[in-house]
Amino acid sequence: MKRLRAFLPLLVLVAIGIALLASGVLERFDPHHVARQQATLHAAIGAHPLTAGLIQVGLMTLAIATGIPGAVVVVMAGGMLFGIAVGTLLSAIGTTLGALILFLASRAAFTGDGGPPPPMAERLRAGFHAWPVSYTMFLRLVPFFPFGAVTVALAWLRCPLWLFMLATATGGTVMIGFETALGAGLSETILREGAVSLGIFAHRQVLLPLLGMASLALLPIGLGRLRQSARARRGPGAD
Repeated sequence: MKRLRAFLPLLVLVAIGIALLASGVLERFDPHHVARQQATLHAAIGAHPLTAGLIQVGLMTLAIATGIPGAVVVVMAGGMLFGIAVGTLLSAIGTTLGALILFLASRAAFTGDGGPPPPMAERLRAGFHAWPVSYTMFLRLVPFFPFGAVTVALAWLRCPLWLFMLATATGGTVMIGFETALGAGLSETILREGAVSLGIFAHRQVLLPLLGMASLALLPIGLGRLRQSARARRGPGAD
């Protein structure tokens, strides 16, 4: 019963996420749907900017806290409707708040659990203990790692709260910025071409954010390899 109470906050978040997915609410953030309603939505944002901003923050907080897949469409919608600068700020605030909620719920669930770690946490353990800062930042910068799964894994690995918040507020915000810019590029592409196709990747507004995310995601690995090469050149007794 004690273990069930510890897992209860995490189970509630998962249940809310399942309900959101089943409701189809994310379909409303499809780029084509947002583009069709863009004039109306821009008018509503202009009339009620504070309320609109709070809605964007709240949606991102809920999407990240529940760990549902597809939260990136909310980020892109923010880029399409608020622009890159404001959209990044609003989505980053919601992402940080949502990640903190999920992290604390996961850490409470895993506290005192002496069972074997899940496969994902086991694979991350060796690298995490070798370079905790670089490894945590790397996980936050790679868009292909599920944001919620990484948050839960870091909680299982007993990642310090200060490091988790630092990685989420910096690395997570950088990733949010590129995704917001991608959404802004999609908006221009849809208005110009009428639909999203593979041709969008030839446009600078879309291509540059993707290249930027890829470069930043590989940066920690590159720095780690440079440090290893420097140690090898100095020799075992150089330190």
